[in-house]
Amino acid sequence: MSGSGWKGELRIAYRREGDSTLALDRHHGPLRVLQRLYPEGPGICHHVLVHPPGGIVGGDELTVQLDLAAGSHAVLTTPGATRFYRSGGPLALQTVHARLDDGARLEWLPLEALAYSGCIAENRFRFELAPGAMMIGWDLMALGLPAAGEPFVRGNLVQHLEWPGVWLERGRLDAADQALLDSPLGLAGHRVLGTLWFASSSPFGTAPQEALLDAAREVFASHPELPAGATAPDDRLVVCRLLADRVEPAFALWRQVRARWRALQWGLAEEAPRIWRT
Repeated sequence: MSGSGWKGELRIAYRREGDSTLALDRHHGPLRVLQRLYPEGPGICHHVLVHPPGGIVGGDELTVQLDLAAGSHAVLTTPGATRFYRSGGPLALQTVHARLDDGARLEWLPLEALAYSGCIAENRFRFELAPGAMMIGWDLMALGLPAAGEPFVRGNLVQHLEWPGVWLERGRLDAADQALLDSPLGLAGHRVLGTLWFASSSPFGTAPQEALLDAAREVFASHPELPAGATAPDDRLVVCRLLADRVEPAFALWRQVRARWRALQWGLAEEAPRIWRT
């Protein structure tokens, strides 16, 4: 560790050999992967990404690079929340960049990120899809720790989601911006927000895209206590959003939608990562 914070980098390359998805990982600094698992058979590789220090503070820079070769399928999650701790001034930065070759599939399913009061943080995710590639991804962010009596009253967080040339979202959540945090046109007093997406390099087609939207909306209709919605900003993309007061019901909702989407597009059962059951 240097005076400017941790600099961690993890690179994972997935490749298809016959019926199997294999993976090679290299790391520098405090980022690791647990042993690869195949609960769905050899074609789908499940990985858990581990950050041993347990949190990201000002000056830390964590980078994850995912390269999925043609035909590979990877499911990635984390064993616990990503924690952006209070900063004395420097930025805490986490960057994830995924590149998918022809026909590859990625499921990016991390547990929630927690923005502690006083953090100065940026959370970036960028993905690129070659022809035939698809991905399901989600993000859950909780501002502060209200259940522990630690509301989000200082600091700021930038959320960046990008699919170059197709989709770009970049928003700044500042604890001082009460109009954003509490207005009915903003977060309406909720402190958990989520984004879930299904992206395809080629158009879904009208009927398949409508089926994805309908599936998500059916799940949302069964949980009216959570403000949530689904939209299709592009014929290659479906995006869902929600607001909540706690992480657990939001996470459960995203799991249900992911299960429906997997069945519709890929004919696969849910098969949750094992770490979620521990």
